[in-house]
Amino acid sequence: MNAQVAVQMYTVRDFTKTAADFANSLEKCSNMGYKAVQLSAVGCMNGDDPEVSVEQGKQMLDDTGIRCIATHRPWDALMNDTEKEIAFHQTLACDFAAIGGIPKEYGHTLEGYRRFLGDAGPVIAKLKAAGIRFGHHNHAREFQAFDGVWLEDVLIDEGAPDLMMELDLYWVEHAGVNCVRVLERCNGRAPVIHIKDKEVIAEGPVMSPIGEGNMDWPYILPACDEAGVEWIAIEQDTCRRDPFDCLKASYDYLGQF
Repeated sequence: MNAQVAVQMYTVRDFTKTAADFANSLEKCSNMGYKAVQLSAVGCMNGDDPEVSVEQGKQMLDDTGIRCIATHRPWDALMNDTEKEIAFHQTLACDFAAIGGIPKEYGHTLEGYRRFLGDAGPVIAKLKAAGIRFGHHNHAREFQAFDGVWLEDVLIDEGAPDLMMELDLYWVEHAGVNCVRVLERCNGRAPVIHIKDKEVIAEGPVMSPIGEGNMDWPYILPACDEAGVEWIAIEQDTCRRDPFDCLKASYDYLGQF
């Protein structure tokens, strides 16, 4: 496996609400072997007057030997305060900004997604000029079809090549779509992706650590390499046991590839 592995901090969002918790969470991730994170839902760094400034956050990352390889940022901030967002990412030495989904005001329609692409173009260009790539993170709803066209098709086929696809492979498979086929279509445009496993218990399918579910990783991971994936971020939205234990299990499993 050529791609490197990072923690999507959304996985441990309940343990980043204070500066002390954030520092402790980074140390735990570092001790597992992780050398990178995606900053998302880090409570102590959010809001108008965060407890941890971006400069302090960068120092905390440096203190644990961890780098920030991606973020999830609010679309309003990226669109309306682009220069501030550029400074935020440059302070973190992070070259990838993503959004967690198409903002609600656009609606989940083909027209809405096309309107988003129009608004996103200038933002993507400004970020690119500053050395920052921009990506969109999918869930299952992007594979809703209208007259045979997925919403995700609009982003892949009609979005400019500079629009990166932050594919969440779990949600692709959850939508009933072969994630390898989608990776193939996004070759060179998926530098950062998200993964988690899909386990079936008596109540039905649930999210699980990598290697504890039914997704075909010996088949999927080589496809990630073929698609040019640089970073695989572990994002387990819900955990049925301690999330740090889940992150450790995922890291250990991926170590065999």
